[in-house]
Amino acid sequence: MPKISKKGQQMPESPIRKLVPYAEGAKKRGVKVYHLNIGQPDIKTPEVAINAVKNVDIKVLEYSHSAGFESYRKKLAASYQKINLPINTEDIIITTGGSEALLFAMGSTMDTDDEIIIPEPFYANYNGFSTASGVKVVPVISTIESGFALPPIADFEKLITPKTKAILICNPGNPTGYLYSKEEIFQLAELVKKHDLFLIADEVYREFTYDGLSHFSVMNVPGLEQHAIMIDSVSKRYSMCGARIGCIVSKNKEVMSTAMKFAQARLSPPTFAQIASEAALDTPLSYFDEVISEYKERRDILVNELQKIEGVQVAIPKGAFYCIAKLPVKNADDFAQWLLENYNFNGETVMVAPAAGFYSSPNVGLDEVRIAYVLKKEDLIKSVQILKEALSVYQK
Repeated sequence: MPKISKKGQQMPESPIRKLVPYAEGAKKRGVKVYHLNIGQPDIKTPEVAINAVKNVDIKVLEYSHSAGFESYRKKLAASYQKINLPINTEDIIITTGGSEALLFAMGSTMDTDDEIIIPEPFYANYNGFSTASGVKVVPVISTIESGFALPPIADFEKLITPKTKAILICNPGNPTGYLYSKEEIFQLAELVKKHDLFLIADEVYREFTYDGLSHFSVMNVPGLEQHAIMIDSVSKRYSMCGARIGCIVSKNKEVMSTAMKFAQARLSPPTFAQIASEAALDTPLSYFDEVISEYKERRDILVNELQKIEGVQVAIPKGAFYCIAKLPVKNADDFAQWLLENYNFNGETVMVAPAAGFYSSPNVGLDEVRIAYVLKKEDLIKSVQILKEALSVYQK
């Protein structure tokens, strides 16, 4: 029988999606499942984006330019400039989601067996993108005790080898909700300049910041132009996960001309989704004010309710819409599966994402889960109530 590739064998399973069969089983048994496991917002997609696709008059559904519609890139650059990001049309290549932008970034800057340093826990698919690119992830651990703040720069420095090509951060962070401060970004900027590395920043949750804090982009660091690569996406900003439109942004001409070769190899990003994404740029600012205020309320409810459960420790997120909670269990994987297979409270249960899948270090985060606060407030209260009852039963 022909053999599967080593790369295919090493490709990690999604820690978020591997529990899906158990959730489906629970639903077939008539159990209601509250999904705290995936960052799929329930906020409505802006009407302006939906209407643009509904009202489109196309006779032939053509390829677009490999870099994406010029009209979209121009409008996107103008929208970045409005929030003081010094980005021009030629600094942008439109991609099929932020996922493809990350693959282009890795493909353009790293060779097989090169290394990328990532503070963990991190978005689980970074493992997948690295495996697909033949790149080795070198984790630097941040802890729940520090609220998942940037680890000391000395911790990064001791991991740098001749194989190190880049540092990758998610800001604000998935799965932690941590928002890096301006000072932390400057520390990283100094480090990558000193060692001649790239700093790749996944900034797809830029708008989602709380407590009067604001996001600081790698594109705003003076003197970092040749090192900074920004990843962006419409998925969370406009609640358009299914559009699969993102972009890779850099002032480094060599990076962008190389990424363009990858873009040409896959021909072009999807046309209808670009039409929707270009139109989404006309979304009124009031949309974001309402969304941010809604998420802040959800965060406050979730954190307050979790803090009431004995033995649960939670890091308070300052951005995005996730938090990591440490539970009084030995194995969160086992607990998450048990919640779906063997437990219900008045015919209801919850689905969480075991956090070990967000680390690449073995045996770390085994007692942690990621919770996405993308459900309405009454559902969050109910979910935490179920979690509390479930923990007391599970511990017995």
